This record gives sequence, structure tokens and C-alpha cells, in this order.
Amino acid sequence: MPQCETRYFGTVSYDPQSVITFSAGLPAFEHCRCFLPIEDAARQPFIFLQSLEDPHLCFLTLPVAMLDRGYQLKVSVDDLATIGLEKSLAAGTDLRCLAVVSFSPEGAATANLLAPIIVNAVTRQAVQAVRDDSVYSSCHALTPEAASCS
Repeated sequence: MPQCETRYFGTVSYDPQSVITFSAGLPAFEHCRCFLPIEDAARQPFIFLQSLEDPHLCFLTLPVAMLDRGYQLKVSVDDLATIGLEKSLAAGTDLRCLAVVSFSPEGAATANLLAPIIVNAVTRQAVQAVRDDSVYSSCHALTPEAASCS
């Protein structure tokens, strides 16, 4: 079983079939294309996306449904093609929709609902799907203290 070094979890063994691949990388991290989702009961509902190329790069994510049960997913035709789909499907069994969590210098937590990470559950291909509207914010407050984003 392959292993990867991580900054936060030490050495982690993983199943290669669990790896999520971003064919174009992520905005500002185009050099990192393979990520290992790290989930465990003690940290639920958080999902860590650990880069297999950079042991220091790990994104904290949450399922979008945990933040907004009525979230309306909007994915471009190009983004759907990137993950191997022809038409938009609802998040759930076929798609996994994750919001990247960020922390301000003051410690306030926000989630990016404007550009969620969309994962095709079958192919494990993923894309960060940036919406072309402003229905959602890139700084959705996780706590009342996180009402602003800098």
C-alpha cells in the first residue's frame, strides 16, 4: 500500500483508488493535482484534502450540505466535462460537493460556497467549480464571529 508524508498526519498509508485527481490542479495550486481525502470519526464532518505532491499542502473542507441544505449547485459544461459528466447532477451519490474552509488572522472561519470542489464519485475526477454568479459568497460565515472576510 502506498504511503505519503503529511505535515499534520505524519505518514499515511492509502488506497490508490481513493485519490482525487484535479486534471488542471486548483487555482493558485496548479502544480498539485492528486489529493488524498482524509476522513475520520473524531474529525467529522471535516474532510482534509491532502496533496500527494506537497506534504505541506492540505485543505480543510466541509460537505456543502452541512453549510446550506438548500444549496443550488451550478457547474459549467466545461467543468462537467473535466470530471467526466455530460450533464449536471445533484450532489449526493454521483457527486461530492465540498466547500474549502479558511481562517482569518483573527481565527474566524469561513467557507467558500462560491467555488465548491466538485468530485465525480465514480471517476474520482474533481474540479473547483467557480460560479458565474454571486448567489453565494466565497466567505460564508461558519460562526457568528465570522461575518466578514478579509
